[in-house]
Amino acid sequence: MPRSVPLAVVLFLFAAATFGDQVTLKNGDRLSGAIVKVDADKLTIKSELAGDVTLPWSAVVAVVSAQPLHVALKNGQNVEGVISTKEQNIEVASASGPAEAPLSEVVAVRNNAEQEVYMRELHPRFRDLWAGLFDTGLSLTRGNSESTNFTLAGKAARTTSRTKISLYATEIYTRSSVDGVSNTTASAIRGGARLDVNLRDRWFVYGLTDFEHDRFQDLNLRNVLGGGVGYHLIKEKDRAFDVFGGATFNQEYYSQPFNPPDTSTTRKTSEIMAGETFATKLGPRTAFTEQFNIFPNLSDTGDYRLQFDATAATKLKNWLSWQLTFSDRYVSRPLAGLKNNDLLFSTGLRLTFGKGVF
Repeated sequence: MPRSVPLAVVLFLFAAATFGDQVTLKNGDRLSGAIVKVDADKLTIKSELAGDVTLPWSAVVAVVSAQPLHVALKNGQNVEGVISTKEQNIEVASASGPAEAPLSEVVAVRNNAEQEVYMRELHPRFRDLWAGLFDTGLSLTRGNSESTNFTLAGKAARTTSRTKISLYATEIYTRSSVDGVSNTTASAIRGGARLDVNLRDRWFVYGLTDFEHDRFQDLNLRNVLGGGVGYHLIKEKDRAFDVFGGATFNQEYYSQPFNPPDTSTTRKTSEIMAGETFATKLGPRTAFTEQFNIFPNLSDTGDYRLQFDATAATKLKNWLSWQLTFSDRYVSRPLAGLKNNDLLFSTGLRLTFGKGVF
């Protein structure tokens, strides 16, 4: 509701304009910088010395901004202007006049950049909000023997407050030559897509389809269709941990009979799916991601598959990183004469675009 602005507020705003946004804590400490946002009971302020600092909103007793901020209230109203707090109220000096509301009615506070991101997430075009990465690994040897090892992986994700679309693919190729005899010793392609939809609180549902070809497992194609429900155990800006479970339908096409003397080269089974994903920042330049899935077979009791992937990447530039990747694919009952595990360890450059992919 518009009203006159007290002299104390005017002086406080003048001080803020001189020293930047001011945040006072219950213990008496004061921080100066630029307020980024107040969201999920946390205040983020960018300080020249400390960078981005996140504080519990409950630890803050006073805030004064030098920059205009966007204040969202529970009644759906949005007010823009420089802000200050007084006791249990927030005061906004907007272009249409000063306004005041109880702090308990504030849903979020955002600077212009965060407000732009928020509005884009509310009404995004399909081509908006994409982020992704490309990982490459290459090693060559020449001399008495020759070998070429090549790995290429890509991932793209489009994340909104409601949904997340993920696309991913990996190719592995190794070829060696000794005394003029050349052999391919590894050749595999993996890929897929997944859709996550957030429900109430931290719950979400998901659907996925995966494809895999592995020449040396005699696997022409494995196609998995599945879905289920999951829970965000940790959902923070720089750390996330999800658990999920559901069911899948697995179709496998081999180049030789799967279960001699049966001559069939095709197997179609139902599976239970359970897994987890974890992502975190290890300091300002290094990120770590990990995912584990287990697929107990319902059609052939006792059979199961395991998938494990882990990557650590250290930024060299904003768009360039150095990555280390470990991957394992395990089947409890491979074709006769083949091993259970296919392991991959690779290192190389990572190219990134957009924001939001670790």
